[in-house]
Amino acid sequence: MAKTDAEKTKQLRKDVAPFAKSETRVSIQQLLNTLVPLLVIWVAGYVLLQYSPWYTAICSIVASGFVVRAFIIFHDCTHGSFFKSKKANDIIGNITGLLTSFPYEKWKREHTIHHATSANLDKRGIGDIDMLTVDEYLEKSKMGRLGYRFYRNPFVLFGLGPLFMVLVLNRINRKDAKRKERMNTYYTNIALLAICTTLIWVFGLSTFLLVHGLTLFIAGSLGIWLFYIQHTYEDSYFEVDEKWDYVKAAVEGSSYYKLPKLLQWVTGNIGFHHVHHLSPRIPNYKLEDAHETVKPLQQATTITIKKSLESIRYKLYDPENYRFVTFKEAAERESMRDKQFATK
Repeated sequence: MAKTDAEKTKQLRKDVAPFAKSETRVSIQQLLNTLVPLLVIWVAGYVLLQYSPWYTAICSIVASGFVVRAFIIFHDCTHGSFFKSKKANDIIGNITGLLTSFPYEKWKREHTIHHATSANLDKRGIGDIDMLTVDEYLEKSKMGRLGYRFYRNPFVLFGLGPLFMVLVLNRINRKDAKRKERMNTYYTNIALLAICTTLIWVFGLSTFLLVHGLTLFIAGSLGIWLFYIQHTYEDSYFEVDEKWDYVKAAVEGSSYYKLPKLLQWVTGNIGFHHVHHLSPRIPNYKLEDAHETVKPLQQATTITIKKSLESIRYKLYDPENYRFVTFKEAAERESMRDKQFATK
């Protein structure tokens, strides 16, 4: 007798449950093989500048990979999945938050909302990259369309985006933030200001920008790219609130970004995004095991690097056909609609 959707969902949650347990030894190993190299490379960047700025630039590029990996640890801490202890998660989360320039409490709440509303067309706006449906785009004025096209331009999204995120979004609280969250953001900002001011005073502004500025810019671009591609691909799942399903949003609305082993290591297995969205309490170092062990998870959309580059062209979601479309396709639909209207 075939299982119902509810029974399949219950079984899937049961199958992944064993992986939602952190291992202190593995977590400590990951801290050591991420944060120690990051700090060493940053020091090397300052030291090597006396020989050539190119050596420093290379250090910054390499360091950006470790910043991405440090962010994955930060990310796990916000989910309470990196250590068993809440206190340990909070401590490491705040430390890695400083290294990656993210306020811990603010991002924890916003990311929790993202998980609870991911792929829900009626609850967009918090923790997401802004996305319009075809009809929403066509209903906008010329200036409204231009603004959206500007926002979704790759040079803006992955170029200006990291700067805006680090310098503005991460520095201010939302209006509905509670005191604990607000104070955490203030303390993070003060600590970052003290660290940056000291580094600039000792080494100079240009050196600071070449080491830390370049590192965080590259890491930010990579981070936004990873988030973008794991929810923006042609047949991604999006649904209105009354029909929205958490498991479908996880498995069908989040991709499996298949990366070479080195890049998979650098990105902390976040390519197994469908597994993470199904069970956020699974630590990053167990995501691959869950994917390989639980067969239904292997049905998630697989995105290769080549395919991910093709997804840059997808700008709007078409709820009627459950797929992303390009601006050109939206324009063709508008033209067809106008012709039909003219013949009536």
